[in-house]
Amino acid sequence: MKVNLRREYEDDWPWLWHWRHELDDAEWKQWDSPFLHDHIRRLSYEEFKQAQVLNTRFGSIIEADGQRVGTVNRSELPPRGGGWWDIGIVIYDPTYRNQGIGTEAGRLWIDHTFNHTRAHVVTLSTWSGNEPMIKTGERLGLKECSRIPEARSWKGLRYDVVQMSVLRADWEKQRLDRARTR
Repeated sequence: MKVNLRREYEDDWPWLWHWRHELDDAEWKQWDSPFLHDHIRRLSYEEFKQAQVLNTRFGSIIEADGQRVGTVNRSELPPRGGGWWDIGIVIYDPTYRNQGIGTEAGRLWIDHTFNHTRAHVVTLSTWSGNEPMIKTGERLGLKECSRIPEARSWKGLRYDVVQMSVLRADWEKQRLDRARTR
């Protein structure tokens, strides 16, 4: 399956709104910080359009074989210019999960982050209940760098916050190693 990232356009907004707000029980929200989604107000499409800003620097649309399947995002952690960027990967439609799309999108997005920012380190933050994201981080060569025990509560259970990271120099080495094995 051919995976690529592309910029977001206004034509993507109905699709984004559908997955983020229209669906009552979007399955992806069970993985992507479900303890936060209960506190996010669902927007009508008109409210979504008014609040939406084209996300061209801090996010991209994931396409698989030309179909929109998810998004990637990033944010710079303070202090600005310090070189620490945190990324996220979301595959909205569950029929596109477990096919390596998130891993390939993550690889492309980390490349993009190192190529288009002054990042020194890229982190991926998740929770211990999201084992698929932890496995994706491991396949990307990220290493667990912090774990805050039982920091999140969901459905009566406690979960750890997990952060994984890769330094620019280590990512470059991995990229060279991947190129040699092709």
